[in-house]
Amino acid sequence: MTHGQQIAWDDTVLPFQLDASDMRGRVARLDGALNGILKQHDYPPQVEALVAEMALLTALIGQTIKLRWKLQLQVQTKGAVRMIATDYYGPENEGDPARIRAYASYDADRLTDAPAFEQVGEGYFAIMIDQGKGMTPYQGITPLDGKSLSDCAEAYFAQSEQLPTRFSLSFGKSTEPGVDEHWRAGGIMLQHMPKASPFVASGEGSGTVLTAGDLVQNEEAENWNRVNVLLDTVEDLELIGPTLPPNDLLLRLFHEEAPRVYDAQTVRFGCTCSEDRVRQSLSIYSARDIEKMTTDAGRVTADCQFCGAHYDLDPASVGFEAEQTGNDT
Repeated sequence: MTHGQQIAWDDTVLPFQLDASDMRGRVARLDGALNGILKQHDYPPQVEALVAEMALLTALIGQTIKLRWKLQLQVQTKGAVRMIATDYYGPENEGDPARIRAYASYDADRLTDAPAFEQVGEGYFAIMIDQGKGMTPYQGITPLDGKSLSDCAEAYFAQSEQLPTRFSLSFGKSTEPGVDEHWRAGGIMLQHMPKASPFVASGEGSGTVLTAGDLVQNEEAENWNRVNVLLDTVEDLELIGPTLPPNDLLLRLFHEEAPRVYDAQTVRFGCTCSEDRVRQSLSIYSARDIEKMTTDAGRVTADCQFCGAHYDLDPASVGFEAEQTGNDT
């Protein structure tokens, strides 16, 4: 058996603007990309759901970054799910796909039958943007707040970026007759048009966590409330089903708001790990450190947490001394 038939808008993010209400947004579908992320691991259902939600948020937010930039979302908690990390790599060139990867760290013994978000505890939600060599990364952190990772992302934008933001997401395993069980995910992100450039570097928030409603007043508040009421009418099947293209969905929801669409961005599962990167990460260790890392079989091994790739290296070829010797030859 195989996955269901590929749909034209699978693994895409469609940016749009609502001219009548001064809003912008994105519609995302992650199917093959999400399957690529989750098949690398044998996560329990609660952890799978959290990784799926985080990956969808990352795709929706990441579409705004420039070529060759990197966006990272991270949740660190004191709960059973200790960390969720996602990376979104902007296209190398115009027209290329963006790449996304994700993984989670968790204590299996502490997981319960409670809903997925209850597996995380006190902690923080962070967004980081790496613009490349020589540039200082932007970073924003906010405490975990709400009943879902989407709530945390909305709180982040309100608290750290002062941008009213709303997410509506749907994700889960498709069980079509005669087709392998596989993941489908879809979502919409709405954001009030910024008065200044978004993604301003900021520190950890404190005190009362702001919400989108705290940031809009008068006519802006009327527009924001109206568009959110319209978004509340979206159904799960419209977000992840095979019959309603994103353009048609936007017309169904926001036809009176004058929706304007732009070019869709293709997204693929992709990992940047390589043997060269592993060697570079080991180059800071001395020969004594490398000796401690060497297995009984006389090898230094490393596994990528994102894609599961396994690297098996000769101890004499890695570490600070090995790199210095290589540079001298």
